[in-house]
Amino acid sequence: MTALVLPAPLHRRVEAAAGEFLRPEGLPAVDFAEPKGEPALVPADSLSWRLFKNPISLFIGGVAAVILELAEARVRAGVWDHTRFRTDPVPRLQRTGLAAMVTVYAARSQAEAMIAGVSRRHARVTGRADDGRPYAADDTDLLDWVQATAGYGFGEAYHRFVRPLSPRDRDRAWAEAAPAARLYGATGAPTSQADWEAQLAAMTPRLTPSPIVFDFLDIMRRAPALPRLARPLQHLLIRAAVDLTPPPVAARLGLDPRHGLTPAQTRIVRAVARTADRLPLRNAPPAQACVRMGLPPDWLYRG
Repeated sequence: MTALVLPAPLHRRVEAAAGEFLRPEGLPAVDFAEPKGEPALVPADSLSWRLFKNPISLFIGGVAAVILELAEARVRAGVWDHTRFRTDPVPRLQRTGLAAMVTVYAARSQAEAMIAGVSRRHARVTGRADDGRPYAADDTDLLDWVQATAGYGFGEAYHRFVRPLSPRDRDRAWAEAAPAARLYGATGAPTSQADWEAQLAAMTPRLTPSPIVFDFLDIMRRAPALPRLARPLQHLLIRAAVDLTPPPVAARLGLDPRHGLTPAQTRIVRAVARTADRLPLRNAPPAQACVRMGLPPDWLYRG
């Protein structure tokens, strides 16, 4: 793989758009280039650093993860009843994207502090799901499912739309996510592809349909969720996320092929995702994290 070089004016616009998206209002800025030399939760030569550098597969995988989360009644209630997603989705999406970047690329001390803050907020979220079951956002089984859906979404999106991952790479991605998952309290989250498949098989009978899944997809189609330059692609990326829903879960939720991509649309998404995988953005977390570790900003795009 070689880095892609855009004309300078276009490259500046792309970098500015990406930087703006990862600076949510009301949250302190995260400097991924500091403290110099401090490692992240996963090392710079990890597979995770290469997977998470791709903003297209990251967006697709994040939406796919939420679809799976909303299929679990207690997680669904926690997301829908305790956030402003229905009325103001973009800040929530930005915070979620930033949290993923901090977990993978930020200095360990910054990541641990952020995760501790998230855990404190989860401890205050309780309620009752639409099936009558009580829930708490810090229940271990719910945390395990949320971490599992994220790991599946991000890995599967890269596998389908950027570059196929070998069975060994899939296991490696799960294993690299395990330390952060434990910090979040997800002590039973998958650590291999086989673990994920077993958890999915056990969870699928417990997943339930809900109009909220379709409300979520409708909100995602209408919200200015991506930087302006990428917005014309947004509806295709959401369809791509639907395609990642495992068939047994899609059947339970009422998602069928008409909600996903056509073959021609799949080719478009793959072309865009593969292009994004070659485009270094110097003010984005992957490049800044490389600088923190004494590496060239385009290091992840070489070789």
